[in-house]
Amino acid sequence: QASRLRAESEILSFLAGSVLRGETALDALLERVRETFAMESVALLERHSDVDPWTRAGSVGPQPVDRPEAADVDMPVGDHMALALSGRVLPAEDRRVLAAFAAQAAVVLDRQRLVGEAEQARELAEGNRIRTALLAAVSHDLRTPLAGIKAAVTSLRSDDVEWSEEDRAELLEGIEHGADRLDHLVGNLLDMSRLQTGTVTPLMREIDLDEVVPMALGGVPENSVELDIPESLPMVAVDPGLLERAVANIVENAVKYSPAGRRVTVAASALGDRVEVRVVDRGPGVPDEAKDRIFEPFQRHGDAPRGAGVGLGLAVARGFVDAMGGTLAAEDTPGGGLTMVLNLSAASGPVPAGTESSVRALS
Repeated sequence: QASRLRAESEILSFLAGSVLRGETALDALLERVRETFAMESVALLERHSDVDPWTRAGSVGPQPVDRPEAADVDMPVGDHMALALSGRVLPAEDRRVLAAFAAQAAVVLDRQRLVGEAEQARELAEGNRIRTALLAAVSHDLRTPLAGIKAAVTSLRSDDVEWSEEDRAELLEGIEHGADRLDHLVGNLLDMSRLQTGTVTPLMREIDLDEVVPMALGGVPENSVELDIPESLPMVAVDPGLLERAVANIVENAVKYSPAGRRVTVAASALGDRVEVRVVDRGPGVPDEAKDRIFEPFQRHGDAPRGAGVGLGLAVARGFVDAMGGTLAAEDTPGGGLTMVLNLSAASGPVPAGTESSVRALS
């Protein structure tokens, strides 16, 4: 009797501790019930009313029952829930401990559902925040280049003014610049939407960095970037299209915040089984507490002017890098500025090849 009471005390202590610790693994609790009472299977059954059929909220073991009447032992929990055990009949003195397990299982199930509802609420709140930010982006950052293009086209079509060749070339240059900005902004918006819906699937293959990185510099002014990519670097296992887009966004962000006349450095080196790419600028830098926040969607650090972008470039870059199994982090540049550190896996063996980059599928 003393041994039984000691065992009951240990079990009840375990259940009380699990409540305090906030443990929410229903399957683990049901497995503990199965082991404690040497049962073949355990199921937590529930129904919404007396006329509804029973459903299994959770179960462990082979062939769990789907209604209390089919079990060797059943322990009601309230009016519409029961713990059903199969394997043997329990003595009456074990039912007190079983009742504690059943009550704890009901608590764990409720907690799991509350956690799920809280996560859904968080996702809804995040979706609302992004929709609000997207509306602000569309209302200003996308309409601004559109307004510039519209004004330039209207001016060119006007019969009231005789434009010189220089004026005409300047207006056409403004149209081209506005169209490029629109293309960049819309591209980032589409990329972010695909990242959030989980539809980005990297097509990995082995490639040299010097085949990808130079192609990512097409959107920045000439001579604004200095490349240092040794030919002796190992190949990397990446999706070339996603890597190009990620590097392009990182470099464009660095050039945007760099002082006039100061070039951004893009340097690569091998570190064990990784290849590290560092994008170094001499801009104002970012405080430590904001280094993670700059990778969130619709974030523009400091006094970035309106029209400088919708704040998606770094978020898209990190999303693409994560999808390829790499990492992207921000560090201080010694002497002032910000350094983006991109870590990629070095190619160490055969990598599944894709016939074309997934970024083309995104376009």
